[in-house]
Amino acid sequence: MNIILLANRMPRPVQIHLSAVRAAGLLTAVLGLPLALCLWAGYYWGSQAAQEPPAALATAPEPSATDQAAEATAPSTLPPDLQQTVNALTARLGALQAQVLRLDALGKRLIDLAGLKKGEFDFDAPPPQGGPEQPTVLDDQAVPLPSLVQSVDAIDQQLGDREQQLSVLETLLMKRNLLHEVFPAGRPIAGGWISSYFGYRTDPFNGLREFHQGVDLAGKIGDPVMAVAAGVVTFAGNHFGYGNLVEINHGNGFVTRYGHNSVIKVRVGETVSKGQVVALMGSTGRSTGPHVHFEVWRGGHVVDPLKYLNASN
Repeated sequence: MNIILLANRMPRPVQIHLSAVRAAGLLTAVLGLPLALCLWAGYYWGSQAAQEPPAALATAPEPSATDQAAEATAPSTLPPDLQQTVNALTARLGALQAQVLRLDALGKRLIDLAGLKKGEFDFDAPPPQGGPEQPTVLDDQAVPLPSLVQSVDAIDQQLGDREQQLSVLETLLMKRNLLHEVFPAGRPIAGGWISSYFGYRTDPFNGLREFHQGVDLAGKIGDPVMAVAAGVVTFAGNHFGYGNLVEINHGNGFVTRYGHNSVIKVRVGETVSKGQVVALMGSTGRSTGPHVHFEVWRGGHVVDPLKYLNASN
């Protein structure tokens, strides 16, 4: 193969003689260079496109329930400070729930102690509330988590105050009930009638004017004689003039006596409750017939039992 080169500055043409092998190599080099350039350009642009996120991700389908469950059980990705705040808030809410349960139990006991009706103050149901709907603070702006923790702390403090107040109320109610139990009130017998009052009277045995320290309530032999208040038995036996006598100390300076009994049902040192039968009516001692001689002592002095007999139970 012959190649002739012509140029203006060349004095004469130059002839190049190539063999068949060299001519084929030169032709391959001339034609293969553009093809190699095209292949390299395609590879370069393809690698650049692989690094960009596909546009289809913007319209990816919703995650399935399985994916959501796996995400829920995955470790938290919250910042450490925020995660600590959430943990503290969760622990605080648990403590508040336990405190509310204690307050509910205490409230139910107070209902029983106060004798309130079941539907009047129900701790098993939320308190009755109502009113027109109004925009809340959360509608305008979100409450920062630290402020929410402070609010929970404030509620915790309020619940603590309420618990202390309820405990004081419980103590007062129990004291009131205790005072009610130990305060002499009511009649020592279920029926009967007053056969002799407190104060000066004509003595039935000698006819002289003498002071009667109690009230006599007549009835039948064997009628139950009941304690008019809770207390401790300080005497149970035969006493001159009283016959078979029961004496009960109720505290707060109150002492009651029940005389002329046929049978005594209690012992010295025994604790008795209000309404408990302590003896059976009789006519022992200085007596003209079956009755109970009832006395009330207050602060070491005998007082008229009549107002205690008429007191509301």
